[in-house]
Amino acid sequence: MEATLLSNNGQPIFQIGDEITFGYPGRIIFPGVPDDLISKPTLVWLLENGLYAKQKVEASYLTNGINWLSDYVVTLNEKDDRADLLGWVTIDNRSGTTYKNAKLKLVAGDVNRVRNDYEYKAGLMKYAMSEAVSARDQFTEDSFFEYHIYTLQRPSTIKNNQTKQINLVTAADIPVKKEFLYYGAAHYYRSQYGQVVSNQKIGVFVEIDNREKNNLGMPLPKGTVRVYKQDNEGSLQFIGEDSIDHTPKDEKIRIKIGDAFDVVGSRKQISWKKIAYDTYEAGFEVSLRNHKKERVVVKVIEPIPGDWKMLSSNYPHKKTEAFTAEFNIPVPKDKEAKLQYKVRMRF
Repeated sequence: MEATLLSNNGQPIFQIGDEITFGYPGRIIFPGVPDDLISKPTLVWLLENGLYAKQKVEASYLTNGINWLSDYVVTLNEKDDRADLLGWVTIDNRSGTTYKNAKLKLVAGDVNRVRNDYEYKAGLMKYAMSEAVSARDQFTEDSFFEYHIYTLQRPSTIKNNQTKQINLVTAADIPVKKEFLYYGAAHYYRSQYGQVVSNQKIGVFVEIDNREKNNLGMPLPKGTVRVYKQDNEGSLQFIGEDSIDHTPKDEKIRIKIGDAFDVVGSRKQISWKKIAYDTYEAGFEVSLRNHKKERVVVKVIEPIPGDWKMLSSNYPHKKTEAFTAEFNIPVPKDKEAKLQYKVRMRF
């Protein structure tokens, strides 16, 4: 008896002559896969050439599962005034295929994409191999639209489930500026306090000027910066990390290393008065204590709300923004320095 299999979804459905039957016992065995049945995800193009000559076809498509990111290593010198910088691009291929001898171009910038609910979940797959590519394989950089393109100067094979690192930038003996920053808060000025209003830690930052004269001067993609320094025995020690945004050339990069151990500060309100229904006066004292073996300069940044005017201060200040006053306070070794100021605000 011959029958035609109409469906095998759940249970087989057969056509025998003019009748349809289902629920046939046993299991279905196929002699092979039909030529037009695709057993794995495949993209099929059907092209028609309207000319009597060969034509070149270029296909562009987007794929999920392959990503890249930037990482940077900064190594400070003994005096914390110079540094070496090494930047890497890490390419993570979880797309399901290998790209052989590919011409690699990386677009850096905030490219807008519509969210895809079926986006490839790279985190579910394990790393198959990790490969480091030497500094000889440099990128060239070009402006493109409102982004920047980094082109690898040789073909590169990126295998499926492979993580590959390629050197992006190398710079030595870069001038750096180390800063101690102590931030206030705007709400300190709106009410009367009778005690210490803050005892935050003092942040330690390193600032790099991304200019050609400083052995840099190229657009840097956003990424993670890890900072190291040699100890007294010459061993590199990790001292902190921070994230940076896309940074054009001739702009500054500020990296937070961590919080100071031996430089501490406290802030208290020493006066507060309501002058009118919309006008207030407030006085503050900022105490900075330096337990290090050398003098430091602490930059005190006060976010003062409203239309404000500095009435008095025992240290000079700069109005760096509409609602920001900035003081540079030198603190001798094993000494304490006190900043006292009074400000009038109108809301």
